[in-house]
Amino acid sequence: MNKSNRTYIRVAVLGLLLVALVFALYSSFVKDPNAVKVGRSAPNFSLQQLNGPELALGDLKGKGVILNFWGTWCEPCKKEMPALQQQYNQFKDKGLVVLGVNIGESPVAVEPFVKQFGVNFPILLDSESQITKLYRIGPIPTTFFISPDGDVEEIFIGQLNEAMITEKVKKILP
Repeated sequence: MNKSNRTYIRVAVLGLLLVALVFALYSSFVKDPNAVKVGRSAPNFSLQQLNGPELALGDLKGKGVILNFWGTWCEPCKKEMPALQQQYNQFKDKGLVVLGVNIGESPVAVEPFVKQFGVNFPILLDSESQITKLYRIGPIPTTFFISPDGDVEEIFIGQLNEAMITEKVKKILP
């Protein structure tokens, strides 16, 4: 291989690397247009409840909804669950619904957790993680606060405490 051929190959490789770098930067700065965002309607879905029939988010229009994605193995989820239960007890008669979406676990794993924490709001089983993917969930817990008209008012990633939940619930009560 002569010197000019090597130069062409090097330029071609550098060009490919430059294109890959530009694409990577573009992808990281341009947000996914299909992602669930504040101010947009929460995508409807239907999931099987742990102890009940299938439940659809769309059936809850007219109510404020806390949509919480969690797992039994998640320590911050364990710490936040009693606060979610307390807020549900306090505001359920005022039109609040709390939905706990368990990500990818079986009822055998979820049932003892629910009993341990005395949870009596609906627990939905996303056993195939389809809704987790639809909502683009990364770290958990992730919580969506949805207004009575079905719009996402706030998205919170991380562990919530009672005071934080109370403040956010006041914005979504009917």
